[in-house]
Amino acid sequence: MTAMTSTLTTELTVNRSDWATPPADSAGWIARAHEVAAILATDAVERDRAGATPVAEVALLKEAGLVTLLGPTEHGGGGQNWITAYAVIRAVAAGDGSIGQLLGYHLLWFWAARLVGTREQITAVETAATQDKWFFGGAVNPRDSDVVVTDNGDTISFSGRKSFSTGSNVSDVTVLEGVLSTTGEHVFAIVPSTSEGFTFHDDWDNIGQRLTESGSVTIDNVTTDWASAAGFVDKAFQPRVYNSLNVPIIQLVFVNFYLGIARGALETAVDYTRSSTRPWLHGGFDRAVDEPYVIDTYGDLLTKLWAAEALADAVAVEQQAIHENAWDVTAEQRGNHEVRVAAAKAQATDVALEITTRIFEVTGARSTAAKVGLDLFFRNVRTHSLHDPVAYKRREVGRNLLIGELPEPTWYS
Repeated sequence: MTAMTSTLTTELTVNRSDWATPPADSAGWIARAHEVAAILATDAVERDRAGATPVAEVALLKEAGLVTLLGPTEHGGGGQNWITAYAVIRAVAAGDGSIGQLLGYHLLWFWAARLVGTREQITAVETAATQDKWFFGGAVNPRDSDVVVTDNGDTISFSGRKSFSTGSNVSDVTVLEGVLSTTGEHVFAIVPSTSEGFTFHDDWDNIGQRLTESGSVTIDNVTTDWASAAGFVDKAFQPRVYNSLNVPIIQLVFVNFYLGIARGALETAVDYTRSSTRPWLHGGFDRAVDEPYVIDTYGDLLTKLWAAEALADAVAVEQQAIHENAWDVTAEQRGNHEVRVAAAKAQATDVALEITTRIFEVTGARSTAAKVGLDLFFRNVRTHSLHDPVAYKRREVGRNLLIGELPEPTWYS
């Protein structure tokens, strides 16, 4: 990846004076997210091909105020909850799946202090992150070997390597996670992405989600104060059930940017069918939009998308109740919620893959031209939906139904 930016996106995102005032409510924030998506959609295909570092795109998210959506209003944040956040992620992803993922991961890591930190750490992190509009990246890939955390007395140091560090070169701060060498305890800390010891390798070269800056990173003695160790007081961790909600949150992030990509694919295909798809010469119709199989296919796809969106929205509402009871949530509440998240994840994956594949059936052979870019939606969903096997999500749901089993908190459940 190079340090290039998209000329078109840069021109479209300068001097948005109408964004100077934050929206007054959830509907206003979602409307703004749709405005951002419309800007991103204008050159999403070209930017995907260029594979450049998404500097202008992140600047757009900051300018629109979306990076501080969950921040305290007294510090200039949006003061919104996760119900709104998921809707915003979905809206942005409809315009550009990569940027929807970046925003979703950012919002999770913005929330990291609330998940793991003490009350004092939460206040300190959210104040600074909101006032300074930090953009978060994260080097937390559980499939890799653990990063080793060393106790140096007043400081701790992280050393290791991670295969993925989403946000890398466009992040202001990076969330690190590792295992304390003396006790085996897991430690989270937020450090500047410019810290000495980081080497972002810029080696993300996958077929989809190409602008997520998800390459590997070497972490060589990255050092921070013990006070940055989230949830630790006098080097002792203060555990609570809410610590493990990072998985249900990020899984719903996945759900919503998958559904956003699916929505963008469907809307783009509809526009193409209306304007460019030719009716089949033996069908007896003058317009493709009148062909029964075209009508049936679009009706089927939209019906499935609406159902998946409705489930995602319902699960987001259920999760919000847990966020509002963060200090007292029980293991049973967390487990029951994870089952619902797993169902939403399975449904969103299946629906998004079906939509991004089947749209070609109703757009025609010419829609496979590279300039049309319909393949971008499929490549994006296919790439990220392999993050964890959807069969294991269905297993969580099935075992809960059959034997009442609640998923044990892991990095994926």
